[in-house]
Amino acid sequence: MKLLFTNIKELVQVRDESVLKVSGAEMKELPSIKNAWLLVENDKIADFGSMNELPEADIDKTIDATGKIILPTWCDSHTHIVYAGNRELEFADRINGLSYEEIANRGGGILNSAKTLQETSEDSVYEQSSKRLEEVMKLGTGAVEIKSGYGLTEDAELKMLRVIKSLREKYELPVKSTFLGAHAIPKEYKSKPQEYMDLVINEILPKVADQGLAEYIDIFCEKGYFSVEDTHKLLEAAGKYGLRPKIHVNQFNAIGGVKAGVEHNALSVDHLEVMENEDIEVLKNTETMPVALPSCSLFLSIPYTPARQIIEAGLPLALATDFNPGSTPSGNMNLVVSLACIKMKMTPEEAINAATINGAYAMDLSKTHGSITKGKQANLILTKEIPSYTFLPYAFGTNSIDSVYINGEKI
Repeated sequence: MKLLFTNIKELVQVRDESVLKVSGAEMKELPSIKNAWLLVENDKIADFGSMNELPEADIDKTIDATGKIILPTWCDSHTHIVYAGNRELEFADRINGLSYEEIANRGGGILNSAKTLQETSEDSVYEQSSKRLEEVMKLGTGAVEIKSGYGLTEDAELKMLRVIKSLREKYELPVKSTFLGAHAIPKEYKSKPQEYMDLVINEILPKVADQGLAEYIDIFCEKGYFSVEDTHKLLEAAGKYGLRPKIHVNQFNAIGGVKAGVEHNALSVDHLEVMENEDIEVLKNTETMPVALPSCSLFLSIPYTPARQIIEAGLPLALATDFNPGSTPSGNMNLVVSLACIKMKMTPEEAINAATINGAYAMDLSKTHGSITKGKQANLILTKEIPSYTFLPYAFGTNSIDSVYINGEKI
């Protein structure tokens, strides 16, 4: 099947030579071709160029993209899409003055979601989660990472990971799986947290590895959750099974989690709302991608990741949604890109780079996704008729997407 897009107003994120990520000043550069064509053959990008150099070829289908922009689909490297129920009552509690921590301390938060998930059948969890995944695909997401962490028992964590596996098997986009058993300490272990860590490391982790249910390991390294010492212990154990870290750090406090992640060659360190100079320094010259989650900051009214400080230090930065029932009940990457520009002072070029090629890197997918490059998967966003790609983050309440293509097929 040969699919040709013609008269594209602008073909964005065009890279003749594939790059793994962009960092620092490079993030301001978003290569593009105006008045372009793009050829998709079967499921991959076959060729592209300017309309005045359009070669003759046998084409099965041609789409006239006059006035429209094409860019790679969003790469959402941090989500909790697999969960059961919702937490809208806690939303009202926060409006009435309770903090995220106060809600958690009285049995709400993650523990609330864990109780609901434990009581929900695997089929129902799959059904609820598949609807969310289909929703974010229509919003332009073409690669996604999904974490466990709302189980907090062996049975429930494995159930979540099996659901993630089922989603990966059904849907055509890449779905990466992360084991986040160390998301919160269950109520019955509050007085003996080390016993829960032992359960995660010695009982659940080996089964996750033996059943091939995860590619990454995660932990919520934060005051009131898991310590830096816990983080080292878990990441060392997971490393023996080949699970690379992608970890929650610096959401409310800077306690050394970034350094711990780097020491274990973490693929990404995520949240980073609170950053110290030493956190910036320790990330330099590493393979670890900093990941910001601005819609979480919006929803919880907490600080935003200091993007300018990170980028101006020469570091890369990725953007993701943190889609989850408690702190970010939205998987809309378009909103994330807008918030990055509006609240984090990222340029549209930086934000799009962060949400495409750098997001792909944070899932080890940048060799196949995240840019318009020959041989990469044809996961594409075709916009409606818009004046420029800057309009995408500018018109933050407008759906500017005409259609989404996964592996060259319109969804």
